[in-house]
This record gives sequence, structure tokens and C-alpha cells, in this order.
Amino acid sequence: TGDMSGERLLEVILWFALVALSFSGAIGLTFLMLGCALEDYGVYWPLFVLIFHALSPIPHFIAKRATYDSDATSSACRELAYFFTTGIVVSAFGFPVILARVAVIKWGACGLVLAGNAVIFLTIQGFFLVFGRGDDFSWEQW
Repeated sequence: TGDMSGERLLEVILWFALVALSFSGAIGLTFLMLGCALEDYGVYWPLFVLIFHALSPIPHFIAKRATYDSDATSSACRELAYFFTTGIVVSAFGFPVILARVAVIKWGACGLVLAGNAVIFLTIQGFFLVFGRGDDFSWEQW
């Protein structure tokens, strides 16, 4: 019976983590939308960072599939995936700064979009840390 309660506790913790990650993702998207939709800003060009948010886990997925059988702690494929992911994340932070620098958006909107980026990318990283272990509650089941 003690073993079942431990499994149940783990399940509850993982469901709580999923709800917390969903909440933090919603907060990040709220920052992003505030940077676009507030009356003082009213420009929706920063929404293009959503493309970077969608692209950021793709190199990890490809490297995970390509190096699935490898027991090595590091491989060229995995390192290349880290490089591409870093480039995508840096681009997501640089895009609103460039838009603000050329006066397409205001600096306040840029700050809100950067805050949203930070929260969303930390949420993505948290998702992979919690659900990317390859056990019964991995992201592959979702």
C-alpha cells in the first residue's frame, strides 16, 4: 500500500506541475498580448515572436529522435540542436528590440514582449525538465 501512495503522490505532483506550467504560459501570453493590444501601443508586429516560440523545441525533438539509441552524454547532433535552439531564443528576444529601435513599436511594448518571452521560454524549459525524463509521465504521451 505504501508503494501505491508514492505513485499517487508523484501523479498529483506532476498534475500540479502541469497546471502551474499552463498558468505560467498564460501569464507569458498575457504579457505578449498587452505589449500589442494596449491603447498606447496598438501594433501587432510583436506577435511574430510566437513563431519563435513554436520553433524553439523542434531542434530538441529532432536531436532526441536522432540520438535516441546513443548512450553518450553528448553528441554532435545534440550540440547542433542546442546551437539552433539558442539562435531561435536569441532571435525571439532580439526581434522586439529591433522593432523598438526602428520605431515600429514603443519601448514599453518591447519591455512587455521581452517579459512575455522570458516567461514563455522558461515555461517551455520547465515543461521539458518536468516531463522530458522518459518515464511514464513524459511529454511523448501528450
